[in-house]
Amino acid sequence: MNHKLTQFFLSKKLFFCGLTIATIVATLDLYSKKIVFSFLNNLNYEHPEFSVTGFFNLVKVWNKGVSFGMFNNLADGKYIILAVNLSILTILLVWLYRNKIVYLTWALAMIIGGALGNIIDRIMNHAVADFLDFYIDKYHWPAFNLADSAVFLGVVLLLLENYFVKPNHVQLNASKK
Repeated sequence: MNHKLTQFFLSKKLFFCGLTIATIVATLDLYSKKIVFSFLNNLNYEHPEFSVTGFFNLVKVWNKGVSFGMFNNLADGKYIILAVNLSILTILLVWLYRNKIVYLTWALAMIIGGALGNIIDRIMNHAVADFLDFYIDKYHWPAFNLADSAVFLGVVLLLLENYFVKPNHVQLNASKK
């Protein structure tokens, strides 16, 4: 029995590595939200905002919708969004479980970790905490958090893997024939 369990873990080491990375990403996201919101709450302003540079602020935004606040006012939106997020998370976990490519492990782990951080935040607070605010003059990019950044980086890795790594695998396989 012990041998079978060892074999299982060895055969799924990319999966467990991906879960570890995803857990670290989600943990960092949740702690960063807690630390930054605590800091902003201690400023005692009605709308807490802390200017870091001439193009970056720390802000306190509760996003009840999805990206860029879309569906913020949707009736029963939190339940619909949560159901969609959990469905996507399940699909990504199955994909990670079946995966055998290191690049893909990192990409999926970043996306899963970011999604997990935001899902936990949505369950605990009925909204997602966003605090990173980049701007030029009066034009602000919608506030976001570390989970959103991790999802973005994961998607970029997926695209890079798909457009730059996969074509090389195809060319190598074609040249062997």
